[in-house]
Amino acid sequence: MKAKEIFDQVKASGRTLLTEVESKEVLQDIGIPATTTLLAKSKEEAQSLAGKIGYPVVLKIVSPDVVHKSDTGGVKLGLKTPEDVSQAYDEIMSSTKAHNAKANIFGVSVQKMAKSGTEVIVGMYKDAQFGPVLMFGLGGILVEVLKDVSFRIVPLTSRDAKQMIREIKAYPVLEGFRGIEPANLPALEETLLKLSSFVEEHEEVKEMDLNPIFAYKDGAIAVDARIVLES
Repeated sequence: MKAKEIFDQVKASGRTLLTEVESKEVLQDIGIPATTTLLAKSKEEAQSLAGKIGYPVVLKIVSPDVVHKSDTGGVKLGLKTPEDVSQAYDEIMSSTKAHNAKANIFGVSVQKMAKSGTEVIVGMYKDAQFGPVLMFGLGGILVEVLKDVSFRIVPLTSRDAKQMIREIKAYPVLEGFRGIEPANLPALEETLLKLSSFVEEHEEVKEMDLNPIFAYKDGAIAVDARIVLES
């Protein structure tokens, strides 16, 4: 499904926040690699989808009322059997409802457990003066702790993308540091450029977070994604 069609469906439902499943469909549409992520509305469907995707899998809560899924017990990693999926599904539902009994729950996302890599974040927000701005830095919780990020105004040039990556203080980590696999820098640059072109063409996008992206020596893949539309 094309990004515009997904946006129209989300707006028609009265939402501005895309689910992880919808956000990753958008990424795949614009050529940014993302883990295949499917929505399960029941425990049985989660088990069926896990079998089709192939173990091990990850389950995550899908709800517009849950922003930080890990903080509410809404994420289960490394599930290897149908029994694991069944138990994880029950635990996710129970934990989510305990934190917010009124949460609107769409179901759970089922996705292949990706190989660990260096975690980076690519984000976008709209500045009141300059318009769309892209951000790059180390991902996961490190972005909140270290705040080691770089920024550029859209549209980006190839030079901008190269500079954004290389000017963060943690850049040596991406080059390969003390046994850490070096990241494929051209793949990260391409991600920045594709995102720049996308937000330039879609003014209805208010925010985007691809966090984390796992960076490998042979590429990069987004394992979580969040897109917010203008209201």
